Amino acid sequence: MTKVELVNKIAAKAECSKKDAEKALSAVVDSITEALTDGEKITLVGFGTFEVKERKAKEGINPSSKQKIMIPARKVPTFKAGKALKDVVAK
Repeated sequence: MTKVELVNKIAAKAECSKKDAEKALSAVVDSITEALTDGEKITLVGFGTFEVKERKAKEGINPSSKQKIMIPARKVPTFKAGKALKDVVAK
């Protein structure tokens, strides 16, 4: 599903204009992004949890040259689905 399709679905379910649905979706995505950037954890009960995790530096291999390289440590966003979401998807 693309962003346009999601906006259309939100507009239909919320009985609002596509413009308002897009504003709402953008506000949610921006708020989640800002919170994760600030190191916060976002929990939407029944849906899931967004958080930032640290990945340690590790040694890897360049596939084209077969040379060993160091992959630096970094922060990555993660999402863990909640039980209610898992149950609905599993049906």
